[in-house]
Amino acid sequence: MERLRSPGGCPWDREQSFDSIRKYTLEETYEVFDAIERRDWPALKDELGDLLLQVLFYAQMASEAGYFTIDDVTAGLNRKLIRRHPHVFGEKAAAAAGNSATGLDTNGIDAKQVLHNWEEIKKLETLAHPAPDGYAQEGRLDAIPRSMPALSEAAKLGSKAAKAGFDWPDVSGLIDKLREETAELEAEIPHAAQSNEAATEELGDLLFTAVNLARRLKINPELALRDTNAKFRRRFRIMEQSSPRPLEELSGDELESLWTQAKQSECQP
Repeated sequence: MERLRSPGGCPWDREQSFDSIRKYTLEETYEVFDAIERRDWPALKDELGDLLLQVLFYAQMASEAGYFTIDDVTAGLNRKLIRRHPHVFGEKAAAAAGNSATGLDTNGIDAKQVLHNWEEIKKLETLAHPAPDGYAQEGRLDAIPRSMPALSEAAKLGSKAAKAGFDWPDVSGLIDKLREETAELEAEIPHAAQSNEAATEELGDLLFTAVNLARRLKINPELALRDTNAKFRRRFRIMEQSSPRPLEELSGDELESLWTQAKQSECQP
């Protein structure tokens, strides 16, 4: 990367900035997801290399600007892993790596207690290293990036709010809220032809509630929707392959029949 970004290197690589390659980072991340879901291990090997390239790209640009180097990145990660795993590396090593949490249970703990310890250690890290001037975090939700995919952002927001006690008491309350939001959306649909602003807001409320339902059920909404997208792709492809004519020439009933057949074919052993 240093050579590619050098004066005698690649013109395209030299032109890139932190902002210009962000979209590629997102694309490469989803390509890693895709390879995992397809269980395509050779592709995953390649995609992980592409994702690692993004890390190297950012680190090289940061080094050129005098912010930090790739060695700083890996050293920081190493310290963080030791700091947040006192049950593995020992409390002395964790303390030496910057862990200031005390009184944590670290002997024979389960995954739930590990997550609890992780959050406690992380909380103290945040207090010890406040945000730079101009980036002060005024509320607990400010730490959640707006750049996240909307479903993931909604799940994070709901989780953070729940830790403050602001949450539905149980799953049934969320089901009731889904019905409420659905009714409010239905009420706005007749007016959508003139302006869909209100319908857009109600649909957003409905999706936000659905994401919080997923959180309470311990389901990752982003991955759940990706699985459904993949399922839709498979079934639609079966429709295309089994249709006697182009889909555009079929009636609604014929399309529904093909869809039902596609669903049934997936259930057959």
